[in-house]
Amino acid sequence: MGLVNKADKYYNDNLRKILSEGCLDENPRPRYTDGTPAHSKFITQVFEEYDISKGEFPITTLRNTAIKTGIKEILWIYQSQDSSLVTAREKGILWWDDWNVGDDTIGQRYGATVSKYDLMNDLLDGLKNDPFSRRHIINLYQYQDLKDTKGLHPCAYETIWSVRKVNGVMFLDMTLIQRSNDYITAGFINKIQYVAFLMMVAGHLNYQVGKFCHLTQNLHIYDRHYDAANEILGRVNRDVYTQPKQPKIELKEVKNFYDYTIDDFIIYDNVGEKINSPLELAI
Repeated sequence: MGLVNKADKYYNDNLRKILSEGCLDENPRPRYTDGTPAHSKFITQVFEEYDISKGEFPITTLRNTAIKTGIKEILWIYQSQDSSLVTAREKGILWWDDWNVGDDTIGQRYGATVSKYDLMNDLLDGLKNDPFSRRHIINLYQYQDLKDTKGLHPCAYETIWSVRKVNGVMFLDMTLIQRSNDYITAGFINKIQYVAFLMMVAGHLNYQVGKFCHLTQNLHIYDRHYDAANEILGRVNRDVYTQPKQPKIELKEVKNFYDYTIDDFIIYDNVGEKINSPLELAI
């Protein structure tokens, strides 16, 4: 089989399980642009684990991944710390425009939540001054904010951080928790962008990057994306001699968290093919 890495195996197995065993939703909130309800098949409680220190990266070779744009989104949320679509567009992030709440923002969400509760600075201070605490958490799902303002509820909403000392070396691990994951259009981006986030925080603290884990409660494929899913699965049988290398990302240097830019990241062997099947967004 033409599976290059752990990410390929997870992607292949999860796609097959959703299509063959997934449950059908009822009364979905999302709609396609023509107003048709966006139904999906889904599975629940999906867990993936990668040891970044051993070269395991959540980058599949079965499809293309917009790694740089995904990292720019992390910079928007955790560095810029606002929900302004003007800021997002300046960074080259255009996929949030469809969730404009009417004032050129996405509401009190994501970066605005980080800023309101000073979540990023609290995390950095805690990891530096009390590294072995079990309370290093960023939670973007603030119920009162969700009630008070319009906007899409955060999908990738919580990170939990731990520090391990192994043979005198400090390793930083992170778990990303996601309530909802549109597997064809965004799910593969969320993982690698949060690995980049982990690398930035580890660099800031002069720790080594350790393990990255990802827990998704609802992993789904929309009904108009079934063709794309089958197209991806068709690549599993590619000739072994045409398989790409293991993709990965690196930081050029370590620095203060707020000084990182997209130019600090080096991306290797991100050569997944584009999907030819139409990918209509469910809003």
